[in-house]
Amino acid sequence: MTDKKKIVVAMSGGVDSSVALGVLNEEGYDCTGISMQLWDYAAKEESREDTLAGTGATGGSCCSLEDIAVARSVADALGLPFYVLNMEAPFEREVVEYFVESYLDGNTPNPCIKCNEVLKFDVLLKKALGLGADALATGHYARIEKCGDRYRLLKGIDEEKDQSYFLFTMTQFQLAHIRFPLGSMTKAETREAARRLGLKNSEKEESQEICFIEESGYGEFIKERTGRNIKGGDIVDPEGVVIGAHTGFYNFTIGQRKGLGLSDGPYYVTKVDATENRVTVSKEEGLYSRALIATGINWIDSEAEKAALSAKGLGGIRVKIRYRHSGAEAVARLEESGRLIVDFREAQRAVAEGQAIVLYRGEEVLGGGWITKAIAQD
Repeated sequence: MTDKKKIVVAMSGGVDSSVALGVLNEEGYDCTGISMQLWDYAAKEESREDTLAGTGATGGSCCSLEDIAVARSVADALGLPFYVLNMEAPFEREVVEYFVESYLDGNTPNPCIKCNEVLKFDVLLKKALGLGADALATGHYARIEKCGDRYRLLKGIDEEKDQSYFLFTMTQFQLAHIRFPLGSMTKAETREAARRLGLKNSEKEESQEICFIEESGYGEFIKERTGRNIKGGDIVDPEGVVIGAHTGFYNFTIGQRKGLGLSDGPYYVTKVDATENRVTVSKEEGLYSRALIATGINWIDSEAEKAALSAKGLGGIRVKIRYRHSGAEAVARLEESGRLIVDFREAQRAVAEGQAIVLYRGEEVLGGGWITKAIAQD
């Protein structure tokens, strides 16, 4: 490589970001590792499971003090510089407060997307560029492809690990300055690369839960954060008939079946009403929605936005309503107000207000937004 470009690699202590650093180093880039300190570890030193992080997903947390130490050891083993950036304040403000407020509004938040949007691809990217780097790299399983003067965001080739759903908020500027070195690798290939590189975390398990939530659960976390002891209320059927009681509406999410304490079930949560302090449940058929309304739309593909504004709407797409959703055929119509109306070809189960929707055409992410209303099937 004649022009040795500088790349800052965001490291969580997991195998994915560690391999991203190792692979880019092998390819001849001038690499620097950096970890984000996102949580007040000292205040929680009795539990090493409640720290930060990022993309959503992993059996323990990521970016704990131990994880940062692992990230540092990986960089040291590769002979590369490593730094820790304290980002507790923006994490608290943009991710944790968003999470708590969403639940208190009766919605189902996605803090991993917010962490990507605000911390990794805004604050950290600007920091990397300010340090003279050409790009910021992460361990996400997704791909970026340049097409003419624009960039396309594509799924990772490993269908099971694809994380493009969490990246729909990215802009053209960000896509031009972000690298996803694992996008064309499978998880098995990443593990093998870690072994070849001699990384100590090559067999580290992935986490499954939200990083800053302890074993006591998010209900207790919200109580602790707000100091509010929200009283219990009614559980009602679709007609509004009281059939049970709950101990706090924020303990429930759309589609939930367990923990309702109701007989003659199974029942599923279909609505969480924070204003009335009420949880509505129904049998399975009441879970399905024929359409939804989304706001806060970010378009990666400008032509798709134009099509959505047309009378016919944007067709030939699949829409994911949560991360593990396989995607559903739909037509999306964008109103002048910015609201996006998504009509599904077949009604979809457990559409949750507050969650993200992401629009795909084949492997390409066209854009996405946030669900504000689910429209029940007739």
